[in-house]
Amino acid sequence: MSAEDRTAPGPRFERLLEVMDRLRSPGGCPWDAAQTHESLLRYLVEEAYEVVEAVETLEPSLRRRDELVEELGDVLLQVVFHARIGQEHTGEEHFDVSDVIDAVTAKLIRRHPQVFPGNEAAGREPAAGDAATSSATQDAALTDGAEASSSASGAGVAAPDTATPSTTPPGAVPPDTAALARATASSAELSARWDAVKRDEKPHRTRIFDGIPPSLPALAYGEKAFSKARRHGVSAVTPVQEEPTAGQREAEERELGDRLLALVETGSARGLDAERALRGAVRRFVRENDGPVTG
Repeated sequence: MSAEDRTAPGPRFERLLEVMDRLRSPGGCPWDAAQTHESLLRYLVEEAYEVVEAVETLEPSLRRRDELVEELGDVLLQVVFHARIGQEHTGEEHFDVSDVIDAVTAKLIRRHPQVFPGNEAAGREPAAGDAATSSATQDAALTDGAEASSSASGAGVAAPDTATPSTTPPGAVPPDTAALARATASSAELSARWDAVKRDEKPHRTRIFDGIPPSLPALAYGEKAFSKARRHGVSAVTPVQEEPTAGQREAEERELGDRLLALVETGSARGLDAERALRGAVRRFVRENDGPVTG
């Protein structure tokens, strides 16, 4: 492969879009098809911190190069994932990856007039009509390429941390329910399959809590630790329960937020550091429940 071929990202980016399209389409991955902007937020935060860990904890080396390539790829996946979901929205909420690229390109040009003099027009963000045209063109290309994308890899690109996938928000095209009904793999089977893939990819992770970025914010650190604990059968955690409906979720999250805020307020009044307190508690939990991965 020539140096010119290696530096041309176009075909590789198109391939990534094809894979994402297949995973979200009927007959693809039920977990990926069910995700929403909201349900993916935890993964966006986690992947960003894994990039931080790769840069800060490794000396410049081939290993750091490989870690950065992988973790930056995971961040790129989040961008493509959100753009694919945006493509399924209707009306004014609709956008696609072309709109994302246009917006950031225009921003860079607009913020660097000394580098791009006389490019004021190129630095303007596309008008709503232009964005709609761009999105429509991309949709048509994806429709025309559906048969080609069907040859893309069918492996899931994200690991489910919960037993039941999130529901599709208003304004989004829901995943094909018939396709979901046809899916034979249960959530437990999907998790087991994902764990097996991760073991093959990262054989150096031999213990239950290996791979959690230590710099994660305390709440995200705790959620990730509990997720891993459940997936590895740690008895000290509450088993996964039935996921609430959309209405129940809103009410329960509001109540949970109020309780968390009250704890922070009480600690703040006494000069306590809530972030440090929770991080210490999570570390104790990890230390007391860690062990070799079995199976």
